Amino acid sequence: MGRTLKPGQAVLRIHGLRQNWFQFSLLALLTMMVGATIGVERVALPPLAQHAFGVTSVLYTVSFVSAFGVVKAIMNLVSGRLSDRRGRKLLLLAGWGFAVPYAVLIIFAQNWIWVLVANMFLGVNQALTWTMSVTAMIDLVGPVNRGLAVGINEAAGYVGVGLGGFAAGLLVVSYGLRPAPYLLALGIVGLGGAITIWPTRETLPFARAESELRAAAVATTSPAAAGPMPGADVSPGLGRLAVYMSWHDRSMLAVCQGGFLNKFADSLVIGFFPLYLLQRGLSLLQVGLVVGVYAWVWGLGQVATGALADRVGRRLPIASGILTVGAAVALIPITSGLGPWLGASALMGVGMALVYPNLISAVGDVAHPAWRGGALGVYRFWRDGGYAVGPLVLGGLALAFGLVAAFWAMAFLMGLSGAIVIVLMRETAPSRRRQDPAWQGHPEWIYGAAAGLSEPLPPPLG
Repeated sequence: MGRTLKPGQAVLRIHGLRQNWFQFSLLALLTMMVGATIGVERVALPPLAQHAFGVTSVLYTVSFVSAFGVVKAIMNLVSGRLSDRRGRKLLLLAGWGFAVPYAVLIIFAQNWIWVLVANMFLGVNQALTWTMSVTAMIDLVGPVNRGLAVGINEAAGYVGVGLGGFAAGLLVVSYGLRPAPYLLALGIVGLGGAITIWPTRETLPFARAESELRAAAVATTSPAAAGPMPGADVSPGLGRLAVYMSWHDRSMLAVCQGGFLNKFADSLVIGFFPLYLLQRGLSLLQVGLVVGVYAWVWGLGQVATGALADRVGRRLPIASGILTVGAAVALIPITSGLGPWLGASALMGVGMALVYPNLISAVGDVAHPAWRGGALGVYRFWRDGGYAVGPLVLGGLALAFGLVAAFWAMAFLMGLSGAIVIVLMRETAPSRRRQDPAWQGHPEWIYGAAAGLSEPLPPPLG
């Protein structure tokens, strides 16, 4: 990523892990720091609700996840579209800035409202930093190793979540619930911001070069279908893109609902695992270990599952992973003891590893490079909307019927989500799909009046 790309340059060797290993590695490191920032909260915050603020209601306790999810979902939508115009680095740097008031507010919080406001800042931080890091890594590798790139990104992030959570557990045991864990978060944020300023570089030129590559390839084989000359900027409006992703393309509909309910499951781990396991007699350090194993297996597994999906396609790993998560959730209430719960946590991590990076890769498969950031933003809006809705639904069930009811409801919802993927989703991986993305057959779904009229369109996906 250190080279300068001139307008019109379309040389295949500019993309790839080998060619851009240094910048790719920096982005992976930054993603690990992003994950560690939120990992601190996953272990340290639920006990803080009761011990520092006297919050005993399950629904009120997990409300911090909903506050986080609402803001993160909205910012995903905005930041993805904005990054197609303004670039990735500026938004990544802004994301680190929003993490500072998050940690400071929790350190000095006088009541639970402060914590909810703090989590709104954390939502902005996570939306900007993680969305930009994965988009930038996809930019660097190009179309060939997209699944592997997403897998490495998510692996780095969730290894960071596990490390942050485990470190927070150690700090809580040694120094209490505040301020030590959040001082750790501030240190991570400061280092992440410094690395973003330098030596991390902008990757938007790589997305534009990929678009030019596609145009050049189509022009060589079919000049009439080539669309605009390299460098043309044809990008759909956010509303039209949201309707396409959420409704017109049935594969993307399946992907969006899969991400949405996936975050219900992750909400269960964030807000309900600590409460349930503490009730069943585990120590806070053991809870941190169970949550950490889930995150580590999920994180490390995504390198393999992302690369696997580049070979076998996205649909099979996504569907099987969703069903695996559902089965693992069901194991928690029917087993007892640290060993079985660690096993269920690891199995849930395996399922998440199969699902998580490949949902993102599927979006990257379908989206044109000219509007990839916006498409990823829409998907991540739906996905992280699950953080907003999931805790309220599961918390309401737990309040009415007990914590175990939330686990059984989650297992059912994951089974339903897997069935929707099996029925609706078509294969999206470029090497294995049998049909072009829906927008190529119906360009008006993306470009509206521009399709077939005066404004040239980007070239088809190869």
